[in-house]
Amino acid sequence: MPVRQLSEAVVNRIAAGEVVERPASVVKELVENALDAGARRIDVLTDGGGRRLIRVTDDGAGMTRDDLDLCVERHATSKLDGDDLLAIHTLGFRGEALPSIGSVARLTITTRHASEPHAWCLTVDAGDKSEIKPAALSQGTTIEVRDLFYATPARLKFLKTDRSEGEAVREVVRRLAMSRPDVTFTLAGEERAPVTWSAAGEEEPLVRLGDVLGADFRANAIAIDAERDGVRVAGFAGLPTLSRANSLGQYLFVNGRPVRDKLMVGAVRGAYADYLPRDRHPVLALFVTLPTSEVDVNVHPAKTEVRFRDSGLVRGLIVSALKHALAREGQRAATTGGGATIAAFRPVSRRAPYDWRNSPSRPTPWSPAHGNVALGFEDAPQAAFDVGGPSADARVESFAPAPDLIDRPLGAARAQIHETYIVTQTRDGLVIVDQHAAHERIVYERMKAALEKSGIGRQILLIPEIVELDEADAARLIARAEDLARFGLVLETFGPGAVAVRETPSLLGDVDVRGLVTDLAEHMAEWDDSLPLERRLLHVSATMACHGSVRAGRRLKPDEMNALLREMESTPNSGQCNHGRPTYVELKLGDIERLFGRK
Repeated sequence: MPVRQLSEAVVNRIAAGEVVERPASVVKELVENALDAGARRIDVLTDGGGRRLIRVTDDGAGMTRDDLDLCVERHATSKLDGDDLLAIHTLGFRGEALPSIGSVARLTITTRHASEPHAWCLTVDAGDKSEIKPAALSQGTTIEVRDLFYATPARLKFLKTDRSEGEAVREVVRRLAMSRPDVTFTLAGEERAPVTWSAAGEEEPLVRLGDVLGADFRANAIAIDAERDGVRVAGFAGLPTLSRANSLGQYLFVNGRPVRDKLMVGAVRGAYADYLPRDRHPVLALFVTLPTSEVDVNVHPAKTEVRFRDSGLVRGLIVSALKHALAREGQRAATTGGGATIAAFRPVSRRAPYDWRNSPSRPTPWSPAHGNVALGFEDAPQAAFDVGGPSADARVESFAPAPDLIDRPLGAARAQIHETYIVTQTRDGLVIVDQHAAHERIVYERMKAALEKSGIGRQILLIPEIVELDEADAARLIARAEDLARFGLVLETFGPGAVAVRETPSLLGDVDVRGLVTDLAEHMAEWDDSLPLERRLLHVSATMACHGSVRAGRRLKPDEMNALLREMESTPNSGQCNHGRPTYVELKLGDIERLFGRK
């Protein structure tokens, strides 16, 4: 078959396949054009998830008649100064969006420039361009896209339900709204109730992010701001305890452009590796700003991928900025824990009160000792009592608080419940601490500090512990013997499928050697060999810390509880354990009073 030149219509439809993937793609391109035009207010309306109608209205600069005539031609743009593709200061610049949209839908553009006596209107129907006509519009531009993909029916089959497409549109507008808090955005459509994100001042950068991501993010966000060699990373990151099961809560921007960049995603994962397991993901909004000559945004027609000239600098700055901020705020736990606790205490139904007197399994009549449960911990005549009768399995260790500790951040220990949770009293509320999770973080941080200084001390076992394993697990341990020795765990092969443990980390004390080695072998089987050595060694530290911490079910003395609380207050990252779970939840007195209807 001979080589021939493709027609303009075919070229436009091929381009549309890259630029216009779905209704959300159209909204992205049109809103970006509005932002480039200097709009201070942008209204987006959709119908049928954007399939039947997309209307974007802005109050930007608008276009002259000549610009309107040229804007629907391929590769015609007002946003590129010269031919330098590394000097791009706008969101749109390729000149592909409008002609691509017009080739697969019914496109109408109404616009007015300040220099024109009135507005002008142009229609493109499946690639057929109409004459430009006068129109009525006070300022800015209104673009309507109707019957998307009607000119390419096969593309319609790939669209999802109206609700799904509408949600994709919402996500696009959310990202662009986060990147420009100085602009007011309104999003409306039959799939959703109208929502408006009002413009926020530059001195309140968290206002827009809180409006978009919710009050929980605003209450649990950590400020990020770092700069190195002309590259700046700023924004807000959620506490590790405010995590999600997927990465959809990560919003990344480069020079104001929303991107999905693998390098940046990997940097975020690396920064949170010390705080979250691999199946949990942080919530954050990060803005990377750097000279346009240092980043190539012309990688893909959708403009969601970028390439950095110095990727190592960008990645390192993101990791260090996040780690520094997380360490600074590491003693905080997400406020959502308190809200979840309050919700758990609320009654789940309005059933009739349970009449225990007529129940065949009613508890033994209360003795004076049991009556003291309702009077408060101070009145209890015994250090420990059973709640709800002799047969109940909830055991509480109670004692008077130390008055000088009430004003400490985590308060004074008042009780131990189920030999697992420590209840403390603060000046304005109470705190519930998971003793195992809290001590696990403390031991972990001690191990990291020891590694950085002189290494982890070892204790020699009088009799080596022989641990039998699967041959593959034993081989993995022996292959990592040198790395494990850095953590104070010295082992060697002891025949097929067995290892002999000769030394253990002194920080762990009297540790269950067999359980520790077995867990390490299981974790190593799941390791990704492409992970940096540092990440793999952190897994070793976390596993060892888990085995060396105070276990749930251990009864603690008041002095031990208060000592644990004070260590938490002085330990970095003590607001969450090594697995990203909170080590404590705090309930303010006002919340408790509302729970009981006292407010």
